[in-house]
Amino acid sequence: MKTNEYCIWDTELAGFGLRVRPSGNYFWFVRLRHRGKHRRITLGKTTDLDAVLARSQARRLLAEAALDGLPKRVVVKSTPTMNDFAATYFDDLSRVWKPSTARRNANAWRLDLAEHFGDILVADVCKADVVRWRDACAGEREARFNRAIPVLAALLKYAEALKMRRKGSNPCRGMPRYKRLAMERYLTPAEYTRVGRELRTQEAEFPQQVAIIRLLLYTGARRGEIEQLHWDWVKPRRLVLPDSKTGPKIIWLGSQALTVLEGIERLEDCPFVFPDYTGTKPINIGMWWTKFRRRCALPDVRVHDLRHSFASTAIMDDVPLATIGKLLGHVLPETTAKYAHLADEVVAEAAQRVSGSLAAAIGLRT
Repeated sequence: MKTNEYCIWDTELAGFGLRVRPSGNYFWFVRLRHRGKHRRITLGKTTDLDAVLARSQARRLLAEAALDGLPKRVVVKSTPTMNDFAATYFDDLSRVWKPSTARRNANAWRLDLAEHFGDILVADVCKADVVRWRDACAGEREARFNRAIPVLAALLKYAEALKMRRKGSNPCRGMPRYKRLAMERYLTPAEYTRVGRELRTQEAEFPQQVAIIRLLLYTGARRGEIEQLHWDWVKPRRLVLPDSKTGPKIIWLGSQALTVLEGIERLEDCPFVFPDYTGTKPINIGMWWTKFRRRCALPDVRVHDLRHSFASTAIMDDVPLATIGKLLGHVLPETTAKYAHLADEVVAEAAQRVSGSLAAAIGLRT
């Protein structure tokens, strides 16, 4: 006989209970009245959340609903707030990240996470909090959610290691990210012609920026890998990078790329191939590129699209995907696999040419 869903109410905390479903699953929940409306908030399954922690989260939600609109007061904290926790322990986490990753993650906390989680106690952050934040990001902030949730997950995982949360209680686990359209843009032959013409026009005034773009076109490297290039890493016919996004990396240089490097004057006592005007740090071509792409009538093309276009051109020249992955420095074959559809288009086009030639040979109209 199938049992209907029913609830078991807590005798210690009014509004807190356990919902038993016919499937045999058990869910903690809290029922509260907020701004004149009754709401029932699911806190999590009993397999993910024990009774003590679920009751603590329910108590917090009930208190927030009761105090909504009233002046906030200082409360006694059993664990620090997320703001205090991040301020104290973020440096610990950042030691295992690359400097650029640490800066990006710090910005994610400051700009995207602190507003939603900063005042919540570390032990009290629950799945419902993460779901509400995800829902609030729907639309224009979906990409920011996707970038920030790994930062929140890392903070809460570290809190578990410090015994501030129950092990395995990370509410970010299994939280789906927003599906985003892949931002892949490939230059057409006509667009390559416009870029080449404008590079020649600007070469006298902006020799460093033009040389960087040419190297990006000829190597498929990432922007930072060329902007921050050191002379010590130039080992013709390759660039030997001690570190990159995926770790140590070799960038292979064709004759055209070698010609670009040979035409660059090396400054005395300066390690950088492309130093800024001070000679003490690498150049940044961001602002110049924004103006340059408009002069080419390509306002939607990003610097990273030159890397995509390199891969596209390689496929058109029948270079195998595995080789393209090595040229781009991909660690995983799956990363290169996103270009497979381009290879399919080349094969389909070849099939059309062959069948057309055969049809003409046997006297059929094509």
